[in-house]
Amino acid sequence: MSGRYAPSPSGDLHIGNLRTALLAWMFARSSGRDFRMRVEDLDRVREGAERRQLDDLAALGIDWDPPLVRQSERRVVYEAAVAGLVARGLTYECFCTRREIAEAASAPHGTPGPYPGTCRNLTDEERAARREERPAALRLAAGTAEFTVRDLLHGEYTGAVDDLVLVRNDGVPAYNLAVVVDDGAMDVDQVVRGDDLLGSAPRQAYLATLLGITPPVYAHVPLALNAAGARLAKRDGAVTLADLHTLGWSTADVVAAIADSLGMAARDAAGMLAEFDPATLPRAPWVFVPPAPA
Repeated sequence: MSGRYAPSPSGDLHIGNLRTALLAWMFARSSGRDFRMRVEDLDRVREGAERRQLDDLAALGIDWDPPLVRQSERRVVYEAAVAGLVARGLTYECFCTRREIAEAASAPHGTPGPYPGTCRNLTDEERAARREERPAALRLAAGTAEFTVRDLLHGEYTGAVDDLVLVRNDGVPAYNLAVVVDDGAMDVDQVVRGDDLLGSAPRQAYLATLLGITPPVYAHVPLALNAAGARLAKRDGAVTLADLHTLGWSTADVVAAIADSLGMAARDAAGMLAEFDPATLPRAPWVFVPPAPA
């Protein structure tokens, strides 16, 4: 049994990311699970970001169990999972652009949010014609419209399942496929992440069942927000560990601020773990305002 944290090395982690990582680590360690680290590097990768992210996590006091997993090294595993779904007739080619999907969802009888299944029932002739226009993505032909997951903070949550993308039209395995395959391979049965991803849990859990993987138990934790109430981002100023250091904050100060945001008295990761109780976690988002330059 394992928990995990899975950063994408597109840049430095901000304090909200670090807070979620600490929570994932505490959920796992307090329940006797291993804690695994996975670098989700199938998409944008900024040089040096992986090393800085891992160094920042270690500086906070987070440890993880080997091996470190990189998605870029697992393409053959994703391809095998997709091949199995194709062989079972559970996929179809999709030629829709993002604009076409948005327009279908906004039509008078469109379904907002989930993919409306535009390409699901194309004829062979129609598919052949569309292949001449653009390369196809590969979608799951979902057999249900909704699925229920168990969340430690939100209880039983039922959400929409659509024909999610498995392979993008550039041949890259899609996030929803890779994360499900990896969690299964890494024996991850507990997923802790930001509550902005709660809506994606049902489709991922449903895909897991099709792949013979037991869906994990989730804990979708409140996000860190900026002063305007929007999700915290690096553009909000001094929000990364390095930036906060330049303003005079030590790493210990950052950990203490995260502890305060969680209502904890401890001042370091080890103390936070000893104090950790999921039942006492705040359910509201944390508004973080970067300190003013000295």
